[in-house]
Amino acid sequence: MSTTFPNENSSSNLAELTNPATQSSSKSSMQEHMPTLRVALPAYNEEESLEPLLMSLDKVLSQLGHPYEIIIVDDGSKDDTAVIASRLSFILPVQLIQHEVNQGLAGALRTGLKAAVKESEPGDLIITMDSDNTHPAGLIPRMIQLIEEGHDVVIGSRFQHGARVIGVPFNRELLSIAARYVFQLILPISGVRDYTCGFRVYRAEVLAAAQQHYGENFVSEKGFSCMVDVLLKLRPLRLDGAHVVMGEAPMILRYDRKGGASKMRVLKTIGQTLSLVFRRRIKTN
Repeated sequence: MSTTFPNENSSSNLAELTNPATQSSSKSSMQEHMPTLRVALPAYNEEESLEPLLMSLDKVLSQLGHPYEIIIVDDGSKDDTAVIASRLSFILPVQLIQHEVNQGLAGALRTGLKAAVKESEPGDLIITMDSDNTHPAGLIPRMIQLIEEGHDVVIGSRFQHGARVIGVPFNRELLSIAARYVFQLILPISGVRDYTCGFRVYRAEVLAAAQQHYGENFVSEKGFSCMVDVLLKLRPLRLDGAHVVMGEAPMILRYDRKGGASKMRVLKTIGQTLSLVFRRRIKTN
């Protein structure tokens, strides 16, 4: 694995993030300074979508006035994903991390979150989203507003009033709807309807605490079910004695803008998701 733009202060930053005194004052600290936004983008063969997404992110984040960085994890792509990311790093605050061998969504997400947490300070925000340009960067300001209103995690949701789904194949939409009701019934999380969407904003302290608690097992599920597992692992955590507060913002999912073929294998994802439900349900009993 190779990377660019290393941060020499990463160890001290992580220690500060997981300090109980830091956690107790983190929400109020957001009122005192402008947080840095770090966008973690797992990417595999996204040469068609990556540049439009990055330009959209730059437009939205620049208008917000926050300092920001985009961390692209090229997960062993066989196209020009890394070339495009490298070229754009000359005009945008892009850090490129490359996996020599494809590790799947979970491996790329794990790498991206680790890099983002290591470089973050108290009050910073970490954003995850798909690299296929289906998640609207324009929703980020609303998601950040919800963080400022008291949430620790905000999800771009397909199941809140005002959300729309455009161009999604029927089998994928059915899977998302089924997952919603299965998890709400068996493993409910207050404030969450969309368990599988990867478009999220996290307070950096939450992810730092999760990484400290779970270690390498924080992002352990394979495939797309890793996004569900992250939420389930955040559910029992306490920050200075308080629950992790999660919420959602209605999203317009523009699957019609997707470049390239889908990486999801629906039947395989169903099997992984059911296995996750079974194992997590046993642990809670």
